[in-house]
Amino acid sequence: MIATTTAPARPQRVLRGLAVRQVRRGALVVTAVCAGMSALVAVGYHSEALDPAALAALARNPAIRTLFGEPVALDQAGGFTVWRTGTVLAVLLGVWAMLSATRITRGEEDAGRWGLLLSGRITLAEAVRQHLGVLAVVPILVGVATAVAMIAAGVGETGSLLHGSALAAVGLFFVAVGGVTAQLFVSRSAANGVAATVLVVGLLMRMVGDGVPALAWLRWLSPFGLLALTRPFDTNRGLPVSVLAFAASRPARTALLGSVVAFAVRRTMRPLAAWSAGIGAYFLLLGLIARSMTEFLTGNPEFATMAAQAGFPALGTVEGYAATLYALLAVPVGVFVAVRLAATAADENARRLTLLLAAPVTRARLLAAEAAVAGCAALALITVAGIAMWAGTATVHAGLAPGDALAGAWNVVPVVLLCLGAAVLALGWAPRTVAAIGALPAAGGFLWQVLADSVDAPSWIRALSPFAHLAAVPATAPAWPPALVMAGISAAGVVAGAIGYRRRDLSA
Repeated sequence: MIATTTAPARPQRVLRGLAVRQVRRGALVVTAVCAGMSALVAVGYHSEALDPAALAALARNPAIRTLFGEPVALDQAGGFTVWRTGTVLAVLLGVWAMLSATRITRGEEDAGRWGLLLSGRITLAEAVRQHLGVLAVVPILVGVATAVAMIAAGVGETGSLLHGSALAAVGLFFVAVGGVTAQLFVSRSAANGVAATVLVVGLLMRMVGDGVPALAWLRWLSPFGLLALTRPFDTNRGLPVSVLAFAASRPARTALLGSVVAFAVRRTMRPLAAWSAGIGAYFLLLGLIARSMTEFLTGNPEFATMAAQAGFPALGTVEGYAATLYALLAVPVGVFVAVRLAATAADENARRLTLLLAAPVTRARLLAAEAAVAGCAALALITVAGIAMWAGTATVHAGLAPGDALAGAWNVVPVVLLCLGAAVLALGWAPRTVAAIGALPAAGGFLWQVLADSVDAPSWIRALSPFAHLAAVPATAPAWPPALVMAGISAAGVVAGAIGYRRRDLSA
């Protein structure tokens, strides 16, 4: 007898077959519901002959617009069908898509059914890609089936095809959302929760955009709003569908992943942008009211005296006003530094750094990158505050020079360095307390000074706060000796923290 052998199936084909078995029943149900409901509503419109006056009243009702969206082309069966069922079917498809994405990826992995699968030639990335690739076909089938059903029900082809395409794009978007959350979070329940939050927020943005004309732009930020903006059977706009498709299929961003320092920069960019916007807006506002505030205090010295007793002296001049309020800058910037290093501790506690530290990357290198990037980001925040204060005072002609504005902002650098040193020290020896200990020199020091000034405490008690050693720049020259002492203390904290951080592998 001659033995015959069968060539083994390709791993990709096996993965796709597995994914098809996992989603086929749900896919058939959601496709039947979307296509069937659209066809039934279109047929019902033809048979019932709805009153145009009643439909016009619906279009003018803000509550109806909020719940069902902007009424468009209600004089046509296709327009009425899209308005009546579009959002409902999009939510149904979105919920099914995101839950299916987390179930066949994170759910299977959590249940241990991917253990043997991934022990062979198949990588985790390939398994996820093949499963999501199969799942992504379902929204396309739903869109095609819905368009065909509406055309069969006697409505226009162009509007039906556009509506089907937009519905498919919404489904693809939530396949992507479910796939991303499934890989970002360690459990299926957490991934489902975040994905559901995205869906609910998107739906609320669509409802607010439709119900409040002044906020109609919010619809461009919501997948359901983009679905409505296609306006099938009316203007038939294709741009919203393109935006949805781009959002669902945007390629992975691999910039700033080539080194430890670059990755630290990447992790810091978004928080830095958010904190810069907040701090910049706050100090811009302070600059805009600088002239009116100084004029008020000059004309009412009793209020200036009360402010001085509360720890805010020299508010009667623009330079003194800026110097006093710049002291507040150390608090948010110091907290920012502490939070950034606390994120490193959280990553280590969640074991997200295990594979990184198993590579030729030392703890000292990782710590140096995170601390250096956090320090540079803090300097950027300080500079943003200085520029914002100057811009505000320049707008109201308050007379604060650009150099004085920047000098006053940079005057808080020693306090921020203390926060950096304290945070690194805590990261090395007490990683669960990084945020609290790191923020202590700024937040605690400022509160200590205010309380000491308020109760007229002895000078040695007030001297325990680092803010007591800052000069009133730009009203006066910087106090360099105290600044150098604080920088030295910060350096000592960094060195001690680095020693503790390096020894953790030996003590673990």
